[in-house]
Amino acid sequence: MRTITGWVLAGVVCLAAVSGCATVGERARAAEAAALSFERALASGGVRVCDVLAPATREELEAEAPCGPALAALRLPTTTGSAKQVDVYGSQARVVFAQDSVFLASFPDGWRVTAAGCTPRPGRPYRCELKGD
Repeated sequence: MRTITGWVLAGVVCLAAVSGCATVGERARAAEAAALSFERALASGGVRVCDVLAPATREELEAEAPCGPALAALRLPTTTGSAKQVDVYGSQARVVFAQDSVFLASFPDGWRVTAAGCTPRPGRPYRCELKGD
């Protein structure tokens, strides 16, 4: 019985390793799609834009006002074009557009925006208008 349990456990681990891990390219495409979805929702002024924010980012944004009005007050740059660059580092991603850089984190239900309206500063971290802890 102990041998059968060991083989079943080994099989489950192998199956999880094969099926649960996306390639870097697949994760990059998923992160880019999430960032584009955010940008499009932001441009249209839809309330769905708040649904793609990471929990800590949304919490910080809503500290003073509900998500929709607080996000509109930031006047974040938007883009409808494709990404110029996508970098994935484990469960984190950066998607660079012509007018904006968006940072994302991978959650069980997909990629979520952790920061946006980000501009690079040489030798220093990005400055982001929207961010969470």
